[in-house]
Amino acid sequence: MFACSKLNKFTDTLTQPSAREIYKREFEERPAVFSHWQAKFESAKTDSLQVNLPYAEVGSFSFLQNEVLSYELALQKGTVFTAEVAKDSAHHRVFIDLFQQKDSTFQQVESNQPEENQLRFQPKQSGTYRIMIQPEVAAHTSFFISFYEEPTYHFPVAGKGNEAIQSFWGNARDGGKRRHEGIDIFAPRGTPVVAAIDGRVSRTGNHGLGGKQVWLREGMFGNSLYYAHLDSIIAQSGQKVKMGDTLGLVGNTGNARTTPPHLHFGIYRSGAINPLPYVFQTKRLRPMDFEPQFQTNYLVIKTSKANLRQGPDTSYPKIGELSRNDTIQLLGEYKNWLHVKTPTQQAFLHASLAKGL
Repeated sequence: MFACSKLNKFTDTLTQPSAREIYKREFEERPAVFSHWQAKFESAKTDSLQVNLPYAEVGSFSFLQNEVLSYELALQKGTVFTAEVAKDSAHHRVFIDLFQQKDSTFQQVESNQPEENQLRFQPKQSGTYRIMIQPEVAAHTSFFISFYEEPTYHFPVAGKGNEAIQSFWGNARDGGKRRHEGIDIFAPRGTPVVAAIDGRVSRTGNHGLGGKQVWLREGMFGNSLYYAHLDSIIAQSGQKVKMGDTLGLVGNTGNARTTPPHLHFGIYRSGAINPLPYVFQTKRLRPMDFEPQFQTNYLVIKTSKANLRQGPDTSYPKIGELSRNDTIQLLGEYKNWLHVKTPTQQAFLHASLAKGL
């Protein structure tokens, strides 16, 4: 047994198996148990709900149900996505798997590492993804699930944030003759404009629509970041800079001389890229923001009719309907919405429509 364990560890360093693949080894003498557990995972792939980021859910895993939680969400290039599962019981493991939609199928792109309760992923493409969370066999613990995005770049104007962005990608320019290839971040004249990444200043100058400008290159073959309408330029062409270093000062040179001082910030890589996801600072939901409304695993409908939704809001499609006294399983809670399971599907239900059983 000891020799087999050493061999597995050596092989694992080469093959980097997922937490799920390593877990399977524990069931060599009970393959039917693992097969049943894995079958629930496969079945959940066709029963996903939809959520927007940031999202969080409080609930409990029960050894009697051992349900798999599956959600579809939109991820954007330029961000880092994190899925975290906090548990009351540290020794109960969870398995987190992320899939990307390609055409009509979902392909796995990431999974959590053994003994880790989180997954981090930087999308190479914007699109629809599916995140699935499954507790180990016979897990019995409360949980707090959190999904959130973070920008990959530092905000390019010192002391400012999202509220300073007042003109966005795609806005009409010159009476609709062209589209805005960047975002405008407004700040008082002279506010430092800073490097959003580590990189090298590829060029500086004072010309064209951008007026005084700085171009910053991310690595040898990375994105080019464009800082325009500067009041003055501090960085020099060829200079290596670190994230947060000052490149220049906010102004309104070039074709911005009739507008208040602001930074035009753009990203280019074989053409212009929407820079907003790269710098937009998003919030994450935390456990103190949630107070569970129910302390039971089963609920009963208390109204004559109750609509089931694809997501936690009335704007999501209706996917089913329940009647008074129907019994449902409670999987988790998000604000005033309940993540529930009926005999045939998972869904969201407004909390006002149910009571404890």
